[in-house]
Amino acid sequence: MNPILQVEQLTGGYSIGRPVLHDVTFEVKQGEMVGLIGLNGAGKSTTMKHILGLLQPHQGRVRLDGKTLDEAPELYRGSLAYVPESPILYEELTVQEHLELSAMAYGVERDDYAERAQMLLDLFQMRDKRENFSKHLSKGMRQKVMIMSAFLVHPPLYVIDEPFLGLDPLGIRSLLDFMVETKTSGSSILLSSHILSTIETYCDRFIVLHYGRIIAQGTLDDIRAAAGSDRLTLEECFYTLVKGGG
Repeated sequence: MNPILQVEQLTGGYSIGRPVLHDVTFEVKQGEMVGLIGLNGAGKSTTMKHILGLLQPHQGRVRLDGKTLDEAPELYRGSLAYVPESPILYEELTVQEHLELSAMAYGVERDDYAERAQMLLDLFQMRDKRENFSKHLSKGMRQKVMIMSAFLVHPPLYVIDEPFLGLDPLGIRSLLDFMVETKTSGSSILLSSHILSTIETYCDRFIVLHYGRIIAQGTLDDIRAAAGSDRLTLEECFYTLVKGGG
């Protein structure tokens, strides 16, 4: 499998001279779901902001489908979709108008849009909310709108930051099942979550970030080897690693 995302010796942060990330290197292959895990302040969101192009690396580079943002800005931005931790919506747009806006931004054909939008509205039980303004939605429903807007398009890479916050159990299960379908169709997913027991069985590989450095990465067996036991759960491995890498 070819890498869709390549993060190479990335050092960066919000101000020169005070990096948050230190020599971070990893990749996400085609059709792969990778879990990015770490404590609050470990650098997960900072890593994602560098991938999105919101921050410039102090050193190193980020490549998406072989290109950096500077080399091919339009191709780069069109090759990913992002679901933030907190939903950010236009209060005066309806649910359906948000979906239509996303479709226009990514050039989704009208027929494809209609089919995908109906499927997503049904999957996340939002069909009866399609004409509601976003300011009248609960936090969980607003999160569903963000998720539907991202999955309406089919880019090579999804960057998803703590998507389960505010979702009900059925919404979480629907999202997980749909992410599996998405990666089966060839798209890749970089997923950040604190709910380690949930993502353990869904992600192909994991990256453990601690104080801005990668202290372990690989399959669950690789993470277990780094933690020194072949019987631990992902959550137990994580606790062992971060306590030892303090």
